[in-house]
Amino acid sequence: MTERLYYHDSYLTEFRARIVEASPDRQKIYLDRTAFYPSSGGQPFDTGQLGGTGVTEVVDEGERIAHVLRRPIEGEEIAGVIDWQRRFDHMQQHTGQHLLSAVLMELFNAPTVSFHLGAESSTIDIERPLEPKQFQQAERRANQIVFENRPVLVSFEDSSKDLGLRKPTEREGAVRIVAIQDLDRSACGGTHVRGTAEIGPILIRKLDRIRGNQRIEFVCGMRAVERAQADYAALSAIARVFSAALDETPAVVTAHQEKLQESEKARRRLATELAQAKGRELHAATVPGADGLRKIQRRVATISDELRAEAQSFTAGGKAIFLALAEDPPSVLLAASTDSGVNAGEKLKAALAEAGGGKGGGSQTVAQGSLGSKESLGRFLGSSVLQFFGSSVPSHDK
Repeated sequence: MTERLYYHDSYLTEFRARIVEASPDRQKIYLDRTAFYPSSGGQPFDTGQLGGTGVTEVVDEGERIAHVLRRPIEGEEIAGVIDWQRRFDHMQQHTGQHLLSAVLMELFNAPTVSFHLGAESSTIDIERPLEPKQFQQAERRANQIVFENRPVLVSFEDSSKDLGLRKPTEREGAVRIVAIQDLDRSACGGTHVRGTAEIGPILIRKLDRIRGNQRIEFVCGMRAVERAQADYAALSAIARVFSAALDETPAVVTAHQEKLQESEKARRRLATELAQAKGRELHAATVPGADGLRKIQRRVATISDELRAEAQSFTAGGKAIFLALAEDPPSVLLAASTDSGVNAGEKLKAALAEAGGGKGGGSQTVAQGSLGSKESLGRFLGSSVLQFFGSSVPSHDK
């Protein structure tokens, strides 16, 4: 059994211990006592050094803790040093989670169902959705308690007693309780700060819906300060681009976005009108075949809205068929006038099936489909259902 020193002192950064077991390559060792926290309860493991060798992973194996090392280690008794910057950051985030979860219960009866402490931010999932204003209330309340510097106390109590926990525990025997004075009591084996002031500012960053739960992304302490600095720098850069005051930037960006949307609508309208004009000119310039049909076969990079408008405008002139084949992705557009004797949707489906199982369809006058590969385009052109084009049909490349 490994004695877990962090249970009693989260601020312990140096210790000595005896190696009680090691892997054959001596890159995984077990100690009689350790201050290294293993991955557990949503909190990542500590890093640092053992005997001058880097610790790359710490694994909870029930009664004992495995330490994975960067290099083999010799000897029976070694010194351990915890990476304090990483440890304290985790202490801030984990205690901040306890505080935020307790406030969500206090204000809105919203229990936390899971917690994850990530490298850049942390998340908690709660059972019920809340409004953005409610999260602002929770954030403000949590930070008020930070400023009050309430004590965070650790105790061990028997599970047979009424422990008054925020969330019931299934553990039996001695239970480690982490309590925030006059607010929260939780069964927890993680590392925590001594007082809420050490959590630092708490900043809610993002809200999502995940598998029926509400996910809250947040940061605490120096992470919150760094994130606020980065946000300010990004917003300041945007404000400079628009020559606007920082507080005016959202309204300015919204106004520019509306103008861009209007411009894009106008561009699409003009592009469609131009494509339709091209279609009419193409119809007039195309000589009918012996069967009286004007036929266009074209290879293009991709099938666009403008190409569809041109094809439909071409066939609207009567007695006409328009076929376009695109390479990226491999796809086909077939348009036919109502007096051509060709049902575009039916012809396309049959040709795709003959070419090797492409997918697509459409109406009598216009249809579109996709093919599995560029090689399929050649087989598509050779399909018997498209022989109405004939070998002499010109190809108008774009």
